[in-house]
Amino acid sequence: MVNANYIPQIVQALSDERNLASDVIFEALEAALAAAARKKHVLDIDVAVVIDRETGTFETFRRWEVVEDDVLIENPERQKLLSEAQEKYPDIQPGEFIEEKIPSKATDRISAAAARQVVMQKVREAERERVQREFEPRKGTMLFGVVRRVDRGDVIIDIEGVEASLAKNASIVKDGFRQGDRIRAILKDVRSEPRGPQLILDRTCPELLIELFKLEVPETREGLIEIKSAARDPGLRAKIAVRAVDAKIDPIGACVGVRGARVQSVSKEIAGERVDIVEWSPNPAQFVINSLAPAEVEKVISNQPEDKSVDVVVTESQLSKAIGRAGQNVRLASQLTGWDINIMTREEREQKSTEESAVITQELMELLDVDEDVAMVLVQHDYTSMLDIFYADPGDLEKIEQFDGKLVDRIQSRVTDAMLQQEVEDMITAEQNVPDDTLYEVEGMDEGTAATLAAYGIRTMEELQDSDTYTLIEIPGISEERAKELILSARAPMFAQLEQ
Repeated sequence: MVNANYIPQIVQALSDERNLASDVIFEALEAALAAAARKKHVLDIDVAVVIDRETGTFETFRRWEVVEDDVLIENPERQKLLSEAQEKYPDIQPGEFIEEKIPSKATDRISAAAARQVVMQKVREAERERVQREFEPRKGTMLFGVVRRVDRGDVIIDIEGVEASLAKNASIVKDGFRQGDRIRAILKDVRSEPRGPQLILDRTCPELLIELFKLEVPETREGLIEIKSAARDPGLRAKIAVRAVDAKIDPIGACVGVRGARVQSVSKEIAGERVDIVEWSPNPAQFVINSLAPAEVEKVISNQPEDKSVDVVVTESQLSKAIGRAGQNVRLASQLTGWDINIMTREEREQKSTEESAVITQELMELLDVDEDVAMVLVQHDYTSMLDIFYADPGDLEKIEQFDGKLVDRIQSRVTDAMLQQEVEDMITAEQNVPDDTLYEVEGMDEGTAATLAAYGIRTMEELQDSDTYTLIEIPGISEERAKELILSARAPMFAQLEQ
């Protein structure tokens, strides 16, 4: 057995190596020595060991837990009734322990091996907790490390003494790291593995690009320039949107740096990835235009603002540049802006506009019971919906060359009638689509889901039983997993009945 005088030095060395508090190591040693002492005793006793932190000497105590008098004693070697304990210790309370010092016996080879195993287990648990506590708040931030080894494409990295893993699919194809290389990556997750805690890294995410620019451009750290968003095609091309908080600063120039020094430094760190720096704008149309650079845009037309979809019109000569190789430019611009961008030429836009006008014209003809000429005139003057016509000033409608007061009155009267009819139909549909009581009997069903299902014609448990996953996932708000869960729950009573 190790001389007690050396225990403080051993504990300190282990504490420094594992970056753990020395008290954690001492507590692990005490637990190990207590376990060894219990094994050497014939009876199943409870043992506690206390090590002197200065000298390394230790004392061994046998313990009994004090329990209430009405508690049934399960293990007399470890428990004592309160009345019995108070005969010797009047102030003792239930839940406290009686301790009696016993000889500290030398530990044999087998006990020492078991003790060593307990110590290492306790140390690993403490280390796992430390890593979790230290790195969990740092998720999403950039970390620095040194490559230990490369294993089948996965890179194992040392970060502040902790093992980190960069999977092959989370690294850039052109990286080519070797042992000893320094590396920067984003911390995505902290996992507790059997062999110890592990950090999961990523070098393909947009956050890495943002953090690298924050590192290279002091103005971002000083709050003079704000990085709004980023998009990447890892190892090939990226876009980053920046905004100047101070109007006197050129945000693009600051990020590019003198002779491109700053952007080149960022590009070098991500395996030569080409980075386009664009200026962010609060105007979505202008932001889309900026994001498609270097292509020149003629016009941006918003189709569905709620769906964040736009048509971008470019000349024939700019079409390939706007789309980019394999759609790279428009794809990155969409990711950067958060808008679904549809690139088209002027001729394609005109054709699409003509087709859309024809559809709207037909709808107005049917709803208002007017001829094609009247419907076309309304569409040409941007009256493309019932609400547009309903809220239009009669005087503005009468200014249209082909319209007069009588025609305007007739049109708006028909719009009012059509809207009232639609409202009545909606009310009837809503009344018909009320969930049946049997739908609420399905396990896991809530009012919101029941109302949604009923709105799409699934009002009873039987109708849900007859549904399939593909039907349910077409309903907004219901995922494939949720669809399967609902169908299985609805069919559960049917299966139980069949088994009987």
